[in-house]
Amino acid sequence: MALSFFGRKSPGSVKSVQHGPSAEVGEGALLPPPTELSELDFSSSDAGRGLATAAGEVEVREAVSGIGAVFEEAAVLYANGNVGEAEKVLAATLDDAEATSGEGLWMMLLDLYRLTGQRQRFESRVLDYATRFERSPPSWVDLSAAASRPAGDRAPTVNLSGSLAAQAETQLRQISALARRSGAVRIDVGRLRSVADAGCALLLSLLNELAAERITVSLASVDLFVEELARRAQVGQAEGRDTWLLLLELLQFTGDQARFENLAVDYAITFEESPPSWRGIALPKPEAAQAPASAVSGGGFQLSGELCGASNEGLKRLASHAAETQDMKVDCAQLRRIDFVCAGLLFNILATIKAQGKLVTLFNVNAMVAALLRVMSVDQVAHVTLRH
Repeated sequence: MALSFFGRKSPGSVKSVQHGPSAEVGEGALLPPPTELSELDFSSSDAGRGLATAAGEVEVREAVSGIGAVFEEAAVLYANGNVGEAEKVLAATLDDAEATSGEGLWMMLLDLYRLTGQRQRFESRVLDYATRFERSPPSWVDLSAAASRPAGDRAPTVNLSGSLAAQAETQLRQISALARRSGAVRIDVGRLRSVADAGCALLLSLLNELAAERITVSLASVDLFVEELARRAQVGQAEGRDTWLLLLELLQFTGDQARFENLAVDYAITFEESPPSWRGIALPKPEAAQAPASAVSGGGFQLSGELCGASNEGLKRLASHAAETQDMKVDCAQLRRIDFVCAGLLFNILATIKAQGKLVTLFNVNAMVAALLRVMSVDQVAHVTLRH
């Protein structure tokens, strides 16, 4: 499949767009209206650079006159996954005192930093943005892929190995320090080869301390460890109390309440004291692949992650959903990137929908994705607004 996009009219006069604070807005405060894609000025004086070569099966002709070659090149580079090169192109233009750069290029670079989690670079640019355009800049929001993962997946992982005994105190202290620095920790217990009651007491103490400080703890390879402790917990033999207590704590993490309740009864019989209560801690599940597209309540739709490749299931679901909806709103707040092939497919889908007399709105679009949508004329077949 080869797609060509040409015949685009150059944009008319650019309106002044007000960007109020996007964070720290008091209750009842009036937020600025969504920024229309067509209202942003993406022009630059560097008109001779030309459009970057697109990858894949999509052919892009020189179509967008008057918008700016830097804008086009950065949009193409980012769509192809060349994030570093896209950043260099944008930064070089904004740092060039001789270049005339519109607000759109600034928004692209600021969003690129947010999409890649580069807060320090973002903060170094927002003051220049505010000074140049005399308005409050966008606030920092981490839009990177790492930020979208559960806290347990972002946490550093440490391995407990060898013997869990009194000698493990040094290793557990190191884990404690790491957890406090990071705010979370993932402990893999799959390499433990032997267990002593004194070691169980130390690990149980660590888990309780971190829980009291609200530090997120997740455990990996815990099932075999649970079975090893269960073999040591003999009903009626009042020994290895901390082994029992650690076993009960680990069952909290695995979410096995039925087994916990049975063991709690055995603990009460064996030690003649009340067992811990069920708190319902659950191990974070491994992150499933993020659905690239899904319907949401109220008849809307959501695009997320990165849309790449000719056989994109997310866009197929969008087309199917649109067939059943008159005016569809598509939330793109979690959409980080779309490549040329998918942008071409999206154009074809939206053009078909528009021909049927239906309206599709893409909202909360980041500036890097929005730039490509404009290059590909997607904003001619749908209503596109940027995120605040």
